[in-house]
Amino acid sequence: MKQWEKTLISPDCTMEEAIATLDRVAVRIVMVVDTQRQLLGTLTDGDVRRALLKQRPLATPVREVMCVSPRTAEKSWGRERILSVMEKYSLLQLPVVDAQGTVIGLQTLHDLLNRPRLNNPVFLMAGGFGTRLRPLTHNCPKPLLKVGDKPILEIILERFISAGFHRFFISTHYMPEMIRAHFGDGSRWGVDIRYVHEEVPLGTGGALGLLPHEEIDSPLFLMNGDLLTTLNFLNLLEFHETHGGAATMCVREYEYTVPYGVVESEGHTIRSMVEKPVHKFFINAGIYLLSPELVKSVQAETRIDMPTLLEQEIAQQRTVNMFPVHEYWLDIGRMEDFQRAQQEFASL
Repeated sequence: MKQWEKTLISPDCTMEEAIATLDRVAVRIVMVVDTQRQLLGTLTDGDVRRALLKQRPLATPVREVMCVSPRTAEKSWGRERILSVMEKYSLLQLPVVDAQGTVIGLQTLHDLLNRPRLNNPVFLMAGGFGTRLRPLTHNCPKPLLKVGDKPILEIILERFISAGFHRFFISTHYMPEMIRAHFGDGSRWGVDIRYVHEEVPLGTGGALGLLPHEEIDSPLFLMNGDLLTTLNFLNLLEFHETHGGAATMCVREYEYTVPYGVVESEGHTIRSMVEKPVHKFFINAGIYLLSPELVKSVQAETRIDMPTLLEQEIAQQRTVNMFPVHEYWLDIGRMEDFQRAQQEFASL
């Protein structure tokens, strides 16, 4: 049983029983649910104290003293968003519910601030020319362009760090000295950063051949250095470890509306007409989790793009999974994307 499940109680429990549960679980909150685990309310030690000050008897059902409209979090929320809500409302705990209001977890400030230290290597691709963002990239590599008051790559780095990762590799090509000067060895963030340099561009997968393969001993994150996303990296890692396979590719749903009425026919006979149909596709989101074996299969100085590398794995009957990204995601490839990032950054 997960620890948070021990905090679930019935609305018919007495305050005395709730106090016993609070003492037993030691997270200073119990979640009041019905038989389907729908969240009805919460009861904290503060709620109990207030009830006792009002001289409510210990036999009082918790339904009479609980908070009936508690703050909650969604499963997709990242650590920063949860911490922000906790700080805003001075909360030490936050129930996690699904779309139907069913309790699926509990986040506590203690656990969030004492995050795990994860040894998975993270490889950030920062060698691109950023041609479509010129003239901004004439004197600055695209990953160092600022969104808000921080470079794009620094935002990515800090999101991984906040999730508990500390082993980083950065691939460089265009203006590498500027990237090295900004990030250094990572000591500014309390992590380790090392670099591989592409003398000639090797594609989105070729730089894997420049890594110290003997040190890649667990699934490796590979991410383009020009993405803004609130993707929960721990959920991605859990998915990859659960489903196995050579790789997991993050994908994003993309909708395309045909701006005309589409006619379907059989010979010269019209069978149907659909006005401005919408087609949905999954597109590559530029974030991957790769098995150590796949990383080590890429030889030094090999030019290859990630889609080609994964297609080779599929052709060899090896499993490549996909992980849909429903969180915020923006590929900053064009000037309009960069301007959009500036407008949306504050809400991240």
